[in-house]
Amino acid sequence: MIKALSLAATLALLPLSSAMAQDAASPSEAAIETAAKALEVRMEGFGERAAALSLDQTLPDTERETRMAALWAEYQPDIAAFAATAAMHATAIAADALANVDLEAVAAEALAGVDMQGALAMAGDVARNGAWASNDPEHMVTYGLMADYMLGQAIDAVEEVEATVDTVDETGSAPAPADH
Repeated sequence: MIKALSLAATLALLPLSSAMAQDAASPSEAAIETAAKALEVRMEGFGERAAALSLDQTLPDTERETRMAALWAEYQPDIAAFAATAAMHATAIAADALANVDLEAVAAEALAGVDMQGALAMAGDVARNGAWASNDPEHMVTYGLMADYMLGQAIDAVEEVEATVDTVDETGSAPAPADH
């Protein structure tokens, strides 16, 4: 069942991928499209045979299930081959799609809808009315530890920036960014 749903999702995304393409289909898209068409033709036969099998009331349930499993096993290599083709070409298609995405525009659009005043007001309400306002000694210790941790992170960030500035001043070029 999961394989069938995965196949359905993959087949559903193919038209979207094709519709979003501005130029002619890439070789990867063409390969997936060809594989999808071949699989679609093959699966039509599966659908007809599975429907006939499920409608055959002369068979006991266990026999019907056994035959359905055998039918599925017959078509499973075709589905696996299509999935392998799709997986092989998915990275190239994703890279092509992401190459045309303006991440700065997406981020700007997302931030344009943020209500900073509302968010700050809500944060203030949470601080006044929530567990943050608790006088429980255990909460106070926890908040103190959280504050210490955050201050430590801030100090580390400031020191890292200062070290980078010092290095730039000495060498005239910025060092490679550190991995976090």
